[in-house]
Amino acid sequence: MRKFGTNSSQYYRGRRGTDAANNALPRAILCASIAASLLAMGKPALADEVPHQSAIKSSEWTGWYFGGHLGYAWGRSDWTARDASGSLGFSQIDPVAQTGSFFGGLQAGYDYMLPNRLVVGAVADASFPAWPNNAGVSIGGSTTFFSPSIGDQVTYSETVLAFGTVRGRIGYLLPDNWLLYANGGFAWSYNQLTLTQLTSGTTDAPFLWRLGWAAGAGVEFPVAPNWTAQLEYLFTNYASASVQFANAGQRFNSNYSLHEVRAGLNYHFGNDAVRTGEAAVVDNDRFNFHGQTTFVWQGYPAIRSPYEGLNSLPGSGIGRETTDVTLYAGMRLWDGGELWINPEIDQGFGLANTHGAAGFPSGESYKIGASYPYTRVHRYFVRQTFDLGGETEKVDADLNQFADSQTSNRLVLTAGRFAIVDIFDTNKYANNPKTDFLNWSVINAGTFDYAGDGWGYTYGAAAEWYVGRWTLRSGIFDLSITPAGGNSPLGGFNDPTFKQFQLVGEVEERHQLWGQPGKIKIIGFLSRGSAGKFTDAIALAQATGQPGDINAVRSYTSRPGVSLNIEQQVSNTVGIFARAGWADGNVEPWDFTDIDRTASAGVSVSGKVWGRPDDTIGVAGVVNRISKVHEAFLNAGGLGVLVGDGQLRSPGTEKIVEAYYSYALSSSMRLSLDYQFISNPGYNSDRGPVNLFAGRFHWQF
Repeated sequence: MRKFGTNSSQYYRGRRGTDAANNALPRAILCASIAASLLAMGKPALADEVPHQSAIKSSEWTGWYFGGHLGYAWGRSDWTARDASGSLGFSQIDPVAQTGSFFGGLQAGYDYMLPNRLVVGAVADASFPAWPNNAGVSIGGSTTFFSPSIGDQVTYSETVLAFGTVRGRIGYLLPDNWLLYANGGFAWSYNQLTLTQLTSGTTDAPFLWRLGWAAGAGVEFPVAPNWTAQLEYLFTNYASASVQFANAGQRFNSNYSLHEVRAGLNYHFGNDAVRTGEAAVVDNDRFNFHGQTTFVWQGYPAIRSPYEGLNSLPGSGIGRETTDVTLYAGMRLWDGGELWINPEIDQGFGLANTHGAAGFPSGESYKIGASYPYTRVHRYFVRQTFDLGGETEKVDADLNQFADSQTSNRLVLTAGRFAIVDIFDTNKYANNPKTDFLNWSVINAGTFDYAGDGWGYTYGAAAEWYVGRWTLRSGIFDLSITPAGGNSPLGGFNDPTFKQFQLVGEVEERHQLWGQPGKIKIIGFLSRGSAGKFTDAIALAQATGQPGDINAVRSYTSRPGVSLNIEQQVSNTVGIFARAGWADGNVEPWDFTDIDRTASAGVSVSGKVWGRPDDTIGVAGVVNRISKVHEAFLNAGGLGVLVGDGQLRSPGTEKIVEAYYSYALSSSMRLSLDYQFISNPGYNSDRGPVNLFAGRFHWQF
């Protein structure tokens, strides 16, 4: 997905989509927050782009600000029913799976500085919980008990879908430019309460608006020109409310209170917020802040579909949208050392819950999606660079990249949580679904079965050694708990034991051809873990008369693969690229997609040709195949990572053509139109072809 640097670092595509429900409320909240940021942000001065300027002047705290926050919440809800009562505890977290009671959100406010150093103001915010844990809730709780009136064991739960406040605040600005403040005001929460009868499976899941009050205190201080950081505690309390569970004939009364600890970051608007000549509170070059938001709508009309399976594209046609908002925050630790964190708010689905084509058409779609916005911290990692000599070049500030100088010979070490394709298999012309191609098998080699959770991120470490015109890269990474095929529910989360792993290596050569720069890369991977062989799944299906079940035949094994990646600038306006790849077709793919052989090529043309230098046109084609035994497994009713029509009567080669036009609304905003043609989606010549249309909006600072 998202390119996050101009020097080999990339921010890549993710993958959304398992919950088919849709609800306009959370989308409206998120879109309103995004719109506010776009209208207000303008051209912010970033830490790396405004050297030698001071932080916020103590007498100039008056003005508007906009920002984001991360936090952890805990609390309780006391409830009573006709024949039972109890309490729900709201504190839970799984740091590896990134589920539980943490949250992220956006805020906007206005402050006014009085002559006596008092600061008064108002702030409004909206917050979105993390992805639910295995109990099905994030900020919330669940309990199971026997109900005599229902005559069954029942599970009762409450989970927060979105919450926020509108508060006034008053503070005192200390001489060292730290603001101590207290605040209070109105609080709201939009929750879902669920009652499930375990014997019958009958479920009621009504929604509930809770209204109450909030109070708290905190500290805010400058960290860079125009930027402040804050740490605050907030308590919210909501009056008792009643919910009727119609199918169970039960009414539950409950209250709800929440404690929150938040860390926030705010951008303050107006030229008066930055003063040259004042003593800077912090080192201006120590922090780097960037952000982005992307919205994609994609759909297709009705297609030929004589039969359908669990992983098929619907024949009736469908349209889906995805939205994300990301913060890229960095801090220099020491000479050559950097710490980065990328919290993100996501919402939306891929087409058919991200199923139906091996070369899936939207790199902005995760394998896991939701109707309601949710928060994840996709990346947090440390990077260390060792200069080894050679020519020195300057690097501009970018996403997850400081403005700096670097030597041509260097060693770069990265460790933490990130995406493997941030570092490996990058390409100047086809690697960024936020601004260029969207199809999964165009922006990366379809056979590169890189390790990742349902969002495409994992834990690991990588080393990059730059010497002359060569770069050698290697890394070790955590696989997910199980392969994502067979509709495995555990394929969406990283293995907490780290016993299943992947080794990745890459050799890059840089050259000049016809006086133009180019690169050639060879990438190899080896996955080691419990995966299924297609021959075993086929034999089991023949013995039992049941559809092929890859989950039932998994054992510890290896799956290797290799791919070629070429990019070549032809002129200052035209670039071409190509990829080709092979992966072991006898073992199921693990985390990426169902492709054993792939070849792709394309061209990217800059708008300089027609007087719009920031516009881009791209055209690409890709051919994807699977092995014969892989075809036989799908024909036996097997399910893969993304494909599985229940049968494969007429196997075919999946062929894709994609074209896009990226129109620059400004230096930071782009509007794109994208068209894709997919022949034999999911290798099934009985289905399709599919004509897909997409619109995309992208903004970053």
